[in-house]
Amino acid sequence: MDLSDLAFGGGGLDRSAHLRPRAEELWANGTARVLPLWRGRPLFTAERATGRALDLVFTTSDHPLVADNAPRTLYLGQHDDRPLFAVDISGWTPPFESADGGPGFAGEPVPVAANGLPPDAHFADLRAALHGLDPWESEVAATARGLFEWHRSHRYCANCGQPSTIAQAGWRRDCPACGRQHFPRTDPVVIMLVTHGNSVLLGRSPGWPEGMYSLLAGFMEPGETIEAATRREVWEETGISCGPVEMLASQPWPFPASLMIGTRTKPSQAPTL
Repeated sequence: MDLSDLAFGGGGLDRSAHLRPRAEELWANGTARVLPLWRGRPLFTAERATGRALDLVFTTSDHPLVADNAPRTLYLGQHDDRPLFAVDISGWTPPFESADGGPGFAGEPVPVAANGLPPDAHFADLRAALHGLDPWESEVAATARGLFEWHRSHRYCANCGQPSTIAQAGWRRDCPACGRQHFPRTDPVVIMLVTHGNSVLLGRSPGWPEGMYSLLAGFMEPGETIEAATRREVWEETGISCGPVEMLASQPWPFPASLMIGTRTKPSQAPTL
């Protein structure tokens, strides 16, 4: 399966983990490309030259949008021999009052009027850009959003409850009180294609718009294999027992921090319709 067909399927981001201890030096050297995020939303522009719907907007580290808004910085890696950073500027105030619900809420695109930026630059929910970015951009955006969301929701040490601090250029949190180190987590999720002849098993949430359906999916539990989680989730949600399970592909899903594992299976016996 061609992973480039999947949103966040992977674009070969050079993460250069060995340079993370030098992040402050790389930030200060003036060559960094910087992706701003505001309340979990990356900065976008319409990209007409390539035919894609959207393109990420990168700034410099001294651009006023970044420098004037007390950013939290995150070193993502290297690109074209230049350091690549993401910054959280959630303290930035939009040019007009926005009915924004904060991280996890889609909301309307928020325009940004600033010198040196495209005239249509705007912050928007990453879900709206699933198929509008190339594979490299989607990996950059997914990595930045997932890490910032982890920092937002893991400010305190899980061992002793004291405030922790950002370390390793954003890839670790340290607890000054007990010395425990914490690393970003990823929650594995199975999403399964269950077929019977030419039919596909679909489900829907009661709160979804009319006519909207999805493949079944669910979080893996401790001690489970991918195959066992697939069979359990199908049984719990539909009462259908499944046979052998085949893994198809995997996909990062930064909402907030999951790894979607696609599988395929069939009922172990013909389902009752």
